[in-house]
Amino acid sequence: MRAPAGSITGGACTVAAAVTALFVPGDRPERFAKAAAAGAGVVIIDLEDAVAPDAKAGALAAVLEGLAPTRGGDPVRALVRVNPMDSKQYDAEITALLSSAETPESGLVGIVVPKAEDADALKLLRARMPVHLALVPLVESALGMVNALELARVPGVTRLAFGAIDFALDINADGGDRFLDQARAQLVLASRAAGIGAPLDSPSIDITDAGAVADSARLARNFGFGGKLCIHPIQVAAVHGAFTPTKADVEWALSVIRAEGGAVQVSGQMIDRPVTERAKRILQRAEKEQ
Repeated sequence: MRAPAGSITGGACTVAAAVTALFVPGDRPERFAKAAAAGAGVVIIDLEDAVAPDAKAGALAAVLEGLAPTRGGDPVRALVRVNPMDSKQYDAEITALLSSAETPESGLVGIVVPKAEDADALKLLRARMPVHLALVPLVESALGMVNALELARVPGVTRLAFGAIDFALDINADGGDRFLDQARAQLVLASRAAGIGAPLDSPSIDITDAGAVADSARLARNFGFGGKLCIHPIQVAAVHGAFTPTKADVEWALSVIRAEGGAVQVSGQMIDRPVTERAKRILQRAEKEQ
């Protein structure tokens, strides 16, 4: 049953609210539980880039086993990034994953579609998916970016995600954060215009420099992203911290709310309705972290 427009339930609700989404290779089942315990909002088990071509069949088998409920404990709850829609693995992966989702207590939370470009193809996939599963198109090409609004408007799409490395390669650009400002802004605008959750930004390639990861996450937050993909457990805390209002943010927001009631000045800045609404959102985010 296809998810009706505007409805978010079950695993889709978890994905819509996630600030961090941690990748783990599909052919490393011994890492599934470790990823789940790393503190990320959601785990993404990867069948695409992280798995060599000759290991993909074995990876799918490992993923299905990891998602299946067992007598010894709970299954891993995760999104799964499948291979692209035009790949030879795609149909078999989707069929197997959706079959596994029919099992009571299945750990499948939803599906991440890489190289997403075709809204009609996404509609066909969504029509096959149970209502509670999330659907996350990963935009990684110029065509996907041009079609971002159409992708975001597919009924049942939970949120978009950005694949900056592949996107930069596709348009022959430098992969540094600030060279892709327009692309980031476009994904945020498309998501907002379509009425879905703010997108997930591309992961930082730094896995040892927590400061660089935090800087990249703050950039994403300031663009309007709702979270960030992670490629290593060490990134999770840095990303989460960057999306959490600081003490200074909260103090500023409180001062604005206390002055609410028309156009006034706070600390030498003009405060009107849009500013007070921003302050309220900061306080709401801070409250969620308590």
